[in-house]
Amino acid sequence: MDHWEKIISNKLYSSLIAIGCAILWGSAFPVLKVAYREFGIEQAVSGRILLAGIRFFLAAMLLFLFSMKSKETINKMGLKKISYLLLLGIFQTTLQYYFFYNGLANTSGIKASVLASSGTFFMVLLAHFVYTDDKLSRVKWVGLITGLAGIVLVNWGKDFSWRFTLQGEGYLIFTGIANAFGTVIAKKMAKDIHPFRVSAFQMLFGSVLLMAIAYISDEKPTLQFTALGGWLLGYSAFLSAVAFGLWYALLKYHKAGEITIFKFIIPVSGSILSAIFLPEEFFSFSIIFALTLVSVGIFSVNKKRE
Repeated sequence: MDHWEKIISNKLYSSLIAIGCAILWGSAFPVLKVAYREFGIEQAVSGRILLAGIRFFLAAMLLFLFSMKSKETINKMGLKKISYLLLLGIFQTTLQYYFFYNGLANTSGIKASVLASSGTFFMVLLAHFVYTDDKLSRVKWVGLITGLAGIVLVNWGKDFSWRFTLQGEGYLIFTGIANAFGTVIAKKMAKDIHPFRVSAFQMLFGSVLLMAIAYISDEKPTLQFTALGGWLLGYSAFLSAVAFGLWYALLKYHKAGEITIFKFIIPVSGSILSAIFLPEEFFSFSIIFALTLVSVGIFSVNKKRE
């Protein structure tokens, strides 16, 4: 086991890395809100899907650069591994972000952050049936419920409501389901292929499909490029490359259910960063309390039981 493997497999370091990934993903909320304005696609769903496709295509290219020493190539992988990577790209990038951006267009951003977090819940449930060493327990149920309570609390009193539509709230739940199935496939692939390459190939396949969907839609996408928009696009690609690459590395050495619970931090960190960088957002005591609940949930799921 080399130095990197020792770090990524260590419980403390892996927890810090998972928190860092969640904060990076959380930073996407304010970044994308500003990017939508810069690219003139606040009301254009196809434009958002195209932007997502470009973002993940660039992220894939960055990951290929990061993993240049890796020996995996399309020719060496074989048809079976390529088919799994294509399937991963469909679930983790194409379906997840297709449902997310379309669902987001038909509901509030606040509710979207809550419902998109359902992927964490689905993943812990799915892990119970897929993995023999990652079963649900009373402590994990407490952690899940506490984490979900924190996510709802951080958004309570804004524009959160219990209204439900298939193409709004339903699509966001599909986002969580696609993410859960994608995580299972990613964990399987990371055992045989370098995690950065797994992430790179799935993003490449998934992003190409996203861009194709954007261009064959009835609403032809257009992006108004600006200097700030370019910087934001570059940052969003960078955060996706780093967060997904490290996340797949974590999945290789740890139980999926225990690592995925850290994703409850994403909407909380997104709310905090939005309050810092967006003038229309504000910081409240509920964010602190929500972060406390999420922390308790994470601790409960990852607590070592004698």
